[in-house]
Amino acid sequence: MAAVEVVEITSGLRFPEGPIALDDGTVLLVEVARGTLSRVTVATGAIDVVAECGGGPNGAARGPDGMVYVANNGGYFSWAESDGPTIPGPRPDAHDGGSIQRVDLGTGVVETLYDACDGQRLVAPNDLVFDAHGGFWFTDHGVQNGEHPERPGLLYAQADGSSIVGAAYGTNAANGIGLSPLGDRVYLAETHHAKLWEWAVSAPGAIAALTDDDSVRSGGRLLADPGPGHLYDSLAVDGAGWICVATIGPGGITAVSPDGATTELVDVPDDFLVTNICFGAQTPDGTMDESRRTAYVTASGSGRLVALTWPRPGLELAHG
Repeated sequence: MAAVEVVEITSGLRFPEGPIALDDGTVLLVEVARGTLSRVTVATGAIDVVAECGGGPNGAARGPDGMVYVANNGGYFSWAESDGPTIPGPRPDAHDGGSIQRVDLGTGVVETLYDACDGQRLVAPNDLVFDAHGGFWFTDHGVQNGEHPERPGLLYAQADGSSIVGAAYGTNAANGIGLSPLGDRVYLAETHHAKLWEWAVSAPGAIAALTDDDSVRSGGRLLADPGPGHLYDSLAVDGAGWICVATIGPGGITAVSPDGATTELVDVPDDFLVTNICFGAQTPDGTMDESRRTAYVTASGSGRLVALTWPRPGLELAHG
């Protein structure tokens, strides 16, 4: 386990997720339990609400039109007030599905872009990432435990609302999603079984099996399986192609080499609820670093955004 210096940027967030580090010294993120897209000013820790998304905004990414796209789980988790860490609870009876939303940063206007695929309601979209072609991959966390086997856990959609397709089936509680630096691999982390899967990207929105057996998880290749005591959450890919998965249980970021042969755990103390990571070009002290080695991490259990120096260069995400 690697020991690193962790700098707290702010606290008081309501289960933060989906961080996006901007070059202006702010970090956009969602607050799942608050139902908002919010902005954190790194220099001061100030928190400002950008948009009221409702439901459960769970992941966010910038699109080719300058908008922010949100994977909203539709209120898939319940929340209990306590003096301890904030922990998501069981699915409320009233939950009837989630959506992909588009947010105008200038006005705060939120519109629903997709709430179904092939006529079937999205269950609980969780995370998303844009490719270089202007489309985005996203996960549906609500497809799990044998429920909804006919629905995809990995999907692809166009930013203009014109097309949504299922890509991989048979996933279990799909969570984090990421692309290799060349865009030729797509990675997906499953939460409850803590498994990291990989597919080849054969064309925008199309995957190719990497195993002979495509009957389970549409031929995905297993890259990492740390075993009991771990839960995988959201992820990012660094500049060297390592897949960096927020890991609940040990409390940190598990970095998996592109070939799956090596794993490293970077410790981030947070009562076991470290949920996401992104890389930024501006350090907490305001210095610009084009290698993007500043990692911003959502420590959701304690409601904090923290920063640390990553051992490798970060990766600037595609905006389409």
